Amino acid sequence: MSLQTAIRSSVAPTEAPSTGLDAPPRLLIVDDIGDNRTILSRRFLRRGYEVMEAESGAEALALIDRESFDAVLLDVMMPGIDGIEVLRRIRSTLSPLDLPVIMVTAKSQSEDIVEALELKANDYVTKPVDFAVALARVTAQIDRKRAEDEIKRANASLKDVNDSLEKRIAERTVALVEANRQLKEEIQQRQRSEAEIRQLALHDALTGLANRVLFRDELEKVLATATGDTERLAVLFIDLDGFKGVNDSLGHSIGDVLLKDIAQDLRGLIAGRDVIARLGGDEFAILHHCDGRPDSAARLAERIIRTVAATRSIDGQMLAVGASVGIVVTSGAGKTPEELLRNADLAMYKAKADGRGIYRVFDPAMDAMVQERRQLEVEMLTAFVQGQFRVYYQPLISLGSNRICGFEALLRWQHPERGLISPVDFVPVAEDTGLIVQLDDWVLREACMEAAKWGDDIRIGVNVSPVQFTRGNIVNSVIGALAVSGLKPSRLEIEITESVLLEGSEQTLKMLTQLRQIGARIVMDDFGTGYSSLGYLRAFQFDKIKIDQSFVRDIAGTTGNGAIVQAIAELGRKFGIATTAEGVETQEQLQLVISEGCSEAQGWIFSQPIPASKILALLTMQSAVNVELLKQCVGLA
Repeated sequence: MSLQTAIRSSVAPTEAPSTGLDAPPRLLIVDDIGDNRTILSRRFLRRGYEVMEAESGAEALALIDRESFDAVLLDVMMPGIDGIEVLRRIRSTLSPLDLPVIMVTAKSQSEDIVEALELKANDYVTKPVDFAVALARVTAQIDRKRAEDEIKRANASLKDVNDSLEKRIAERTVALVEANRQLKEEIQQRQRSEAEIRQLALHDALTGLANRVLFRDELEKVLATATGDTERLAVLFIDLDGFKGVNDSLGHSIGDVLLKDIAQDLRGLIAGRDVIARLGGDEFAILHHCDGRPDSAARLAERIIRTVAATRSIDGQMLAVGASVGIVVTSGAGKTPEELLRNADLAMYKAKADGRGIYRVFDPAMDAMVQERRQLEVEMLTAFVQGQFRVYYQPLISLGSNRICGFEALLRWQHPERGLISPVDFVPVAEDTGLIVQLDDWVLREACMEAAKWGDDIRIGVNVSPVQFTRGNIVNSVIGALAVSGLKPSRLEIEITESVLLEGSEQTLKMLTQLRQIGARIVMDDFGTGYSSLGYLRAFQFDKIKIDQSFVRDIAGTTGNGAIVQAIAELGRKFGIATTAEGVETQEQLQLVISEGCSEAQGWIFSQPIPASKILALLTMQSAVNVELLKQCVGLA
């Protein structure tokens, strides 16, 4: 039967059904067996019911969406959408009082009945249907529904009458005492509401601790009454170490429980007039009264660190986090809450920089460092716009042919006042601000365009920051640089440090693979200084590894660096990977890296980094194929 189901009723099909109590009750019978529907429909029609039929769950749901019914007689076992699923969907929008549903089941087992009742079916009947029972149960549910509807109408009517009466009483001022009572109750309720709003506005919803607003207010009050003579105040800024890892790996629900547990423990560490607050995320602050004990803030910080570091069992997980604490101590005179919080925050970051899980006391030098860093950020943006950055090039020497086999592109900053600034001083700041993405892209384009002027056997190496793999688009940047310059991809070496893989993911390995597929060579820079260098050689097929200069610098000493260089060179041969010794500065170092089997060398013994303008002359003067003459060429350049 189609969705346009015939209506079996004594009422004309086009007549809109009445919603009054005297209207015939409307019943929807849902069964995939036509004979069952016909028999039930005929008998209910004889009892004065208006009946509609549906042969499937989908048809029933469509009818319920369009029509209004007083009850549904719903078969459990149907193809497609069964009765249980139909009931579940009905109950997602209509309550048992809105639309009673009586289930019809042929099963003697109780599981269907139990599941239906759990889904808020109003009643059930079993097959073969005893019509008298079905009629009684349908009638009872419809009577109940109509009674509830009548109660609702009566209540609505009563409310209208009451509203009218209250309006008349208010208009005639007959019940002044009652009005006064209501007014008093309203005032009290408003006061309670305001108190609740203030509680929510000034306290952290998760931990119940004071929030940043309340903490600042309390700090401002204490500073306003501080004499500046003997009383000493301390603000402790606490940041959890390792909390982000818990959130990322176990979910925010576990993280929230952990925060509440730590907050409760921290609350137990303070006493008297001290105030503790959650400032947001995993940051807390404590206003501590030293009470004549100069070292009490430090002792409190030590207790905080020990308390937070305790292993906790949460939802079956053993968790351990740490705390870094920054302290600022003041007499209160001339200080503002913002200044104290900022200084404590600076001290906390110093604690993190010094190893985490410790405390540091604010020193004015910290503020000077921050101001200097901010000035550097501003000047870097100006430098990028004004073209103050330069690319220098340091040659790489093939130890087999004693000829230049490539150059490494090195970024320098030609500051108009400070002169040439080393990347050690500005690259970390550029990485924190994200400017490194634009700088790397610029160096990549400049280096490729310059290398296109050289011979086809000379490669160019470009360092790429780990930030490029998380915030940039290194693959598109390489493709663009190669397209603009016309450089063969095989001449481009992308140099990355182990931190790219340490902080990276499958996405990082995917990008490195895409770069190799383009034709670029991938080089691991500063090899041996990370956590698991050998593991990375298994994870990705590098074209070259560059031995960190810290090993080369002491290669002739007794520290075992010579053996390390030899092992790395041997490892390169086993893997079929070229090895470059970085930082070669003396003849002795050069002889040793040659004897240990390195395939390339780079360092000041050959040349310091030079501007692009000197490269062609250097390559032209490289007519002889020995290192000594090459050194002379560099000196003449």
